[in-house]
Amino acid sequence: MFGAEKGTADRLDGKKLYIGIVQARFNESITDALASACLAELEALGVNPKHIDQVRVPGALEVPVALQALAEKDKYDALIALGCIIRGETYHFELVANESGAGVSRVALDYQLPVANAIITTENLEQAVARQTDKGRDAARVAVEMANLLDELS
Repeated sequence: MFGAEKGTADRLDGKKLYIGIVQARFNESITDALASACLAELEALGVNPKHIDQVRVPGALEVPVALQALAEKDKYDALIALGCIIRGETYHFELVANESGAGVSRVALDYQLPVANAIITTENLEQAVARQTDKGRDAARVAVEMANLLDELS
Protein backbone atom coordinates (compact mmCIF):
# COMPACT_ATOMS: atom_id res chain seq x y z
CA MET A 1 0.00 0.00 0.00
CA PHE A 2 1.46 3.39 -1.03
CA GLY A 3 0.20 5.38 1.98
CA ALA A 4 1.99 3.14 4.48
CA GLU A 5 5.44 4.32 3.38
CA LYS A 6 5.16 7.92 4.53
CA GLY A 7 2.94 9.61 7.05
CA THR A 8 1.13 12.90 6.62
CA ALA A 9 3.81 14.72 8.62
CA ASP A 10 6.47 13.63 6.11
CA ARG A 11 4.32 14.85 3.26
CA LEU A 12 4.04 18.30 4.87
CA ASP A 13 7.74 19.07 4.39
CA GLY A 14 7.94 21.87 1.85
CA LYS A 15 11.69 22.51 1.92
CA LYS A 16 12.39 21.34 -1.63
CA LEU A 17 9.20 22.57 -3.27
CA TYR A 18 8.45 25.31 -5.77
CA ILE A 19 4.93 26.71 -5.50
CA GLY A 20 2.94 28.97 -7.82
CA ILE A 21 -0.02 30.98 -6.55
CA VAL A 22 -2.72 32.65 -8.62
CA GLN A 23 -4.81 35.15 -6.68
CA ALA A 24 -7.98 36.79 -7.98
CA ARG A 25 -8.30 40.50 -7.16
CA PHE A 26 -12.10 40.54 -7.07
CA ASN A 27 -13.17 40.66 -3.40
CA GLU A 28 -9.59 41.67 -2.73
CA SER A 29 -9.84 42.09 1.03
CA ILE A 30 -10.80 38.41 1.25
CA THR A 31 -8.27 37.18 -1.30
CA ASP A 32 -5.50 39.20 0.37
CA ALA A 33 -6.34 37.47 3.66
CA LEU A 34 -6.37 34.09 1.90
CA ALA A 35 -2.96 34.86 0.42
CA SER A 36 -1.49 36.03 3.74
CA ALA A 37 -2.64 32.87 5.52
CA CYS A 38 -1.44 30.70 2.64
CA LEU A 39 2.00 32.31 2.49
CA ALA A 40 2.44 32.10 6.26
CA GLU A 41 1.56 28.40 6.23
CA LEU A 42 3.86 27.69 3.29
CA GLU A 43 6.68 29.30 5.25
CA ALA A 44 5.75 27.28 8.36
CA LEU A 45 5.95 24.12 6.23
CA GLY A 46 9.47 25.03 5.15
CA VAL A 47 8.85 26.38 1.65
CA ASN A 48 11.55 28.90 0.80
CA PRO A 49 9.89 32.27 0.03
CA LYS A 50 12.20 32.54 -3.01
CA HIS A 51 10.53 29.38 -4.34
CA ILE A 52 7.06 30.93 -4.31
CA ASP A 53 5.75 32.90 -7.28
CA GLN A 54 2.48 34.78 -6.92
CA VAL A 55 0.48 36.37 -9.73
CA ARG A 56 -2.78 38.30 -9.56
CA VAL A 57 -5.62 38.17 -12.03
CA PRO A 58 -8.86 40.16 -12.22
CA GLY A 59 -11.26 37.49 -10.97
CA ALA A 60 -11.99 33.81 -10.43
CA LEU A 61 -12.74 33.14 -14.10
CA GLU A 62 -9.22 34.24 -15.00
CA VAL A 63 -7.52 32.02 -12.43
CA PRO A 64 -7.44 28.80 -14.54
CA VAL A 65 -5.69 30.35 -17.54
CA ALA A 66 -3.00 31.83 -15.28
CA LEU A 67 -2.62 28.45 -13.57
CA GLN A 68 -2.23 26.89 -17.00
CA ALA A 69 0.49 29.39 -17.92
CA LEU A 70 2.36 28.58 -14.71
CA ALA A 71 1.93 24.83 -15.27
CA GLU A 72 3.43 25.15 -18.75
CA LYS A 73 6.65 26.53 -17.25
CA ASP A 74 7.28 23.05 -15.78
CA LYS A 75 8.88 24.74 -12.76
CA TYR A 76 6.35 24.15 -9.99
CA ASP A 77 5.68 21.15 -7.76
CA ALA A 78 2.19 22.48 -6.97
CA LEU A 79 -0.07 25.42 -7.70
CA ILE A 80 -2.60 27.22 -5.54
CA ALA A 81 -5.77 29.00 -6.69
CA LEU A 82 -7.06 31.80 -4.46
CA GLY A 83 -10.31 33.63 -4.99
CA CYS A 84 -13.64 34.58 -3.50
CA ILE A 85 -17.05 34.36 -5.11
CA ILE A 86 -19.95 35.75 -3.11
CA ARG A 87 -23.51 34.97 -4.17
CA GLY A 88 -25.36 37.87 -5.71
CA GLU A 89 -28.90 38.19 -6.99
CA THR A 90 -28.24 36.63 -10.39
CA TYR A 91 -27.18 33.33 -11.94
CA HIS A 92 -23.68 34.77 -12.43
CA PHE A 93 -22.54 33.27 -9.09
CA GLU A 94 -23.19 29.71 -10.28
CA LEU A 95 -21.53 30.33 -13.62
CA VAL A 96 -18.36 31.78 -12.06
CA ALA A 97 -18.19 29.14 -9.31
CA ASN A 98 -18.75 26.20 -11.65
CA GLU A 99 -16.51 27.37 -14.47
CA SER A 100 -13.61 28.46 -12.28
CA GLY A 101 -13.76 25.19 -10.33
CA ALA A 102 -13.85 23.11 -13.50
CA GLY A 103 -10.96 25.09 -14.97
CA VAL A 104 -8.81 24.62 -11.87
CA SER A 105 -9.48 20.86 -11.91
CA ARG A 106 -8.73 20.66 -15.61
CA VAL A 107 -5.31 22.25 -15.16
CA ALA A 108 -4.48 19.74 -12.41
CA LEU A 109 -5.53 16.79 -14.55
CA ASP A 110 -4.06 18.04 -17.84
CA TYR A 111 -0.65 18.71 -16.29
CA GLN A 112 -0.70 16.01 -13.59
CA LEU A 113 0.14 18.78 -11.16
CA PRO A 114 -1.45 19.33 -7.76
CA VAL A 115 -3.62 22.44 -7.70
CA ALA A 116 -5.06 23.41 -4.33
CA ASN A 117 -8.36 25.13 -4.98
CA ALA A 118 -9.05 27.86 -2.42
CA ILE A 119 -11.54 29.78 -4.49
CA ILE A 120 -14.11 30.12 -1.76
CA THR A 121 -17.80 30.39 -2.59
CA THR A 122 -20.10 31.88 0.00
CA GLU A 123 -23.56 33.28 0.43
CA ASN A 124 -22.32 36.55 1.93
CA LEU A 125 -19.31 38.56 3.05
CA GLU A 126 -19.55 37.34 6.65
CA GLN A 127 -19.14 33.72 5.55
CA ALA A 128 -16.16 34.69 3.40
CA VAL A 129 -14.46 36.50 6.29
CA ALA A 130 -15.10 33.49 8.54
CA ARG A 131 -13.36 31.16 6.05
CA GLN A 132 -10.51 33.29 4.70
CA THR A 133 -7.76 32.29 7.12
CA ASP A 134 -8.52 28.58 7.41
CA LYS A 135 -8.95 28.14 3.65
CA GLY A 136 -5.69 29.96 2.91
CA ARG A 137 -3.85 27.78 5.38
CA ASP A 138 -5.58 24.63 4.08
CA ALA A 139 -4.56 25.45 0.51
CA ALA A 140 -0.90 25.61 1.50
CA ARG A 141 -1.11 22.28 3.32
CA VAL A 142 -2.92 20.59 0.42
CA ALA A 143 -0.37 21.87 -2.11
CA VAL A 144 2.62 20.66 -0.09
CA GLU A 145 1.09 17.30 0.82
CA MET A 146 -0.05 16.53 -2.71
CA ALA A 147 3.27 17.60 -4.27
CA ASN A 148 5.07 15.18 -1.98
CA LEU A 149 2.52 12.43 -2.59
CA LEU A 150 2.79 12.71 -6.37
CA ASP A 151 6.57 12.67 -6.04
CA GLU A 152 6.26 9.39 -4.09
CA LEU A 153 3.94 7.90 -6.70
CA SER A 154 6.15 8.74 -9.69
